[in-house]
Amino acid sequence: MKNILGLFCVSAFLFVGCSQEKTSSETITTQDQTNVRAASDSTSEDSFGASPAQDSVLTKAVSFTGAQVTGLTITDNGRMFANFPRWHDSIPFSVVEVLPDGSHKPYPDATWNTWSGQPQANHFTCVQSVVAHGNSLFVLDPASPMMKGVVGTAMLYEFDLGTNKLKNKWSFDKSVAPAASYLNDLRVDDTHGKIYITDSGMGALVVLDPKTGIAKRRLSAHPSVKSEDVWLTVEGKRWVKDGKKPQIHSDGIALSQDDQHLYYHALTGYTLYRVPTAALADDKVTDVALAAKIENLGKTPAPDGMLFDKAGNLYMADLEKQAVVYRTPQGQLKTLYQDPMLKWADTFTLGKDGTLYLTDSRLHEAVGDISKMEFPIYKVKAVGK
Repeated sequence: MKNILGLFCVSAFLFVGCSQEKTSSETITTQDQTNVRAASDSTSEDSFGASPAQDSVLTKAVSFTGAQVTGLTITDNGRMFANFPRWHDSIPFSVVEVLPDGSHKPYPDATWNTWSGQPQANHFTCVQSVVAHGNSLFVLDPASPMMKGVVGTAMLYEFDLGTNKLKNKWSFDKSVAPAASYLNDLRVDDTHGKIYITDSGMGALVVLDPKTGIAKRRLSAHPSVKSEDVWLTVEGKRWVKDGKKPQIHSDGIALSQDDQHLYYHALTGYTLYRVPTAALADDKVTDVALAAKIENLGKTPAPDGMLFDKAGNLYMADLEKQAVVYRTPQGQLKTLYQDPMLKWADTFTLGKDGTLYLTDSRLHEAVGDISKMEFPIYKVKAVGK
């Protein structure tokens, strides 16, 4: 499969992808090993680039030039998908499948990824998240190009990974996704038959019943879903967006392995919360009653996306320290990797062998012309691997 739109090429870790790119392979060391050194030439042990030479490395799996990757997911059988929100005047695609050789193709096809400047049926507008679950790929489209307000209708699409055809779609009217909303990420709860979505534009949790198609905004007035009054310092500089203090509300979301608790976190904030899914999924539980069940789990670094592994470790970024951290099942916070090369750890996913993959969206510096900027997907050895 040839790469498309040469400027927006994907280059794999071992120089597959765009042949014109001659940069050397990179290995990023942990907090205990701060020198950047050349990667091992050992044979790859999985489908997406060479495996780390030792436990304490962060390696580049693939990267995109000129296309800001934010979302990432890997299916149970090892297929990788990534997405690119419409935060810039021109993006080459919204969703791609990354192939084992490091190349990529628009998903589900090129037509879905074309943009005329106006919303169209069966065309992506501004995809923020992709999540593989079972034999489905869920694609969340907040329909807010440049984060300047919903145009048309925010959507959630479900594609059948066996046929790569659209299986279901749900639209969110303005009572669920108001003009100033920005639906950010989602988790699927099989136990209670719900899909949970964060709104980082205004602050709320959206609960969708995929069978009935009914969605409701929950906790939209509660402090737990709101940005805290903080300035983030990234790469030693105060992060300023459009000349203002950024306020990114409920953003990161993670579902416990037993489906019993939903964890969530504002991006501009330092507090982690969780709520019982039995109550969140119950339409008879009012927001007042639901608020009484919210647990404040204490302070954490300011993160972006979040993800649980099978052992109950919760991975997230420490954006201000350019690190990946994790919260143990006992509630301890530990640093997994830290290195100045990691600009903005965004979305996390686990490979079929348990390797942790993450996007580096460089959110704080991807302003203006990004045509020459590189946006990597990294891989690291997860806890216990």
